[in-house]
Amino acid sequence: MIDTAEAGALPSPSIGEHANLSPQPSTAHVSLEAEVPEALFQGMREFISNHPHWDQYSVITSALACFLFQNGSNDRIVRDHYLEGLFSKP
Repeated sequence: MIDTAEAGALPSPSIGEHANLSPQPSTAHVSLEAEVPEALFQGMREFISNHPHWDQYSVITSALACFLFQNGSNDRIVRDHYLEGLFSKP
């Protein structure tokens, strides 16, 4: 693991993560691979099957933005994702 204090920057994506630039130059995307409890995964699958305009990426992005915003993030992009998820029609 890289000590970010010594490196002065965030660590590069590790195994299972791939940095991808989106078509918009100001927005970068990172692919994540994570293990989650089966009950959460099943709940997400059920939600997605009942709400076809949502996909796994929008659910995870919304959940992460919600967590970060509610725990004090002041980042504008986090706030925008949080509000988008909050006011999206389920």
